[in-house]
Amino acid sequence: MRFGHALSTALLLLGVAAAPAVADSSPSPSPSGDDSAPTRAGTSFRTATEIEQGSQATASGSAGDYLYWSFPADAGQRPTVKATVKLPEASTRGAAETWQVDVYDGLRRRQACQYGAQTRTAAQDAARVELSCTLRTVRAWSETWADDPLPGTYYIRLTATGLPASELGLPVGAEVKVDSKDIGGAAAVDGSLGKPLVPGIATSAKESDPASGSPKTALSSIEPDDGWTSGWWSDRWVWTAIGGILAALAGIGGYALTRGTGRPSRVPPGV
Repeated sequence: MRFGHALSTALLLLGVAAAPAVADSSPSPSPSGDDSAPTRAGTSFRTATEIEQGSQATASGSAGDYLYWSFPADAGQRPTVKATVKLPEASTRGAAETWQVDVYDGLRRRQACQYGAQTRTAAQDAARVELSCTLRTVRAWSETWADDPLPGTYYIRLTATGLPASELGLPVGAEVKVDSKDIGGAAAVDGSLGKPLVPGIATSAKESDPASGSPKTALSSIEPDDGWTSGWWSDRWVWTAIGGILAALAGIGGYALTRGTGRPSRVPPGV
């Protein structure tokens, strides 16, 4: 009876402890209709327009241009980049167009897409083309020789490939949005970076502005809503604690089942 009561208590604790972990696994992006969303794109890595996850950025450009955006991604997140290109009028195009979206990390290493249509060819009469790229889960730490995604700034590059000279410069419109799925403890690793891979962050804490004496700011001003965690916390801690509790209860239950009821009544004392 006591063991059954203890087991019921453990199951109740399991449900209470698991609830925050399940709730945290769902991202809560900001509304896509945010008035503060950028309406332009950069033309290089250094001039990439910063966007927040969950907000939709728009830009106008010309066919043949390179359009750049940047966004922050932290450990445990699996970012998905979606891009939509509004193509020029069909009457001005003489052939199909191929568009491609690439994603680079803070070290400007091109990251492979786990899945998604990274490159698509639009027919000559198509009005738009949609692209997507889901990255691998961002790791809190990795070997120096590995190409794993790490916490920091990520860059999006959108461009058309193989355009004929007659179609270069035609006006196009672009929409870009980044969302992330929180993978949680399943992606946790033992280790963390000293600093996220944000441009300028290595010197911002060491050097000061001669005029004001304040530390220099990093070249990127955006970061995750809850700050850079770099793998300090994950729901793996919750499940480890639950496993310890269940193991202790299993030990108590096993002892209660095997210890017996004491000396049998038929055995005389002193034997």
